[in-house]
Amino acid sequence: MQANAVQANGFFDEIGESIGEAIRVVVDFLLGIFTNFFSAFGDFIDGLTRSLGINDSFFSIVVLVIGLLILWGGLRAFLRGSLLGGILRTLLGLFILSWLMM
Repeated sequence: MQANAVQANGFFDEIGESIGEAIRVVVDFLLGIFTNFFSAFGDFIDGLTRSLGINDSFFSIVVLVIGLLILWGGLRAFLRGSLLGGILRTLLGLFILSWLMM
């Protein structure tokens, strides 16, 4: 009777070890993917801010995105045929972006 208990414990021990190894492989794989992704994203932000001559702070990135969105809105206004709206939005977007790059 004692031998069956040892065999059962060995069986469940092997199952637990196999499941643990599978979980470790999945976690290591996901960690590798996300580490490489965030490293690439950080390198992209560093290159972008360096080429524009701006600080790589969160505020600078937000102002850059807002300026680009306003500029995009000006382009869309021009395509819709709204000359005054296109001029105003384009000038506002250019003003924000030029202020950021000073």
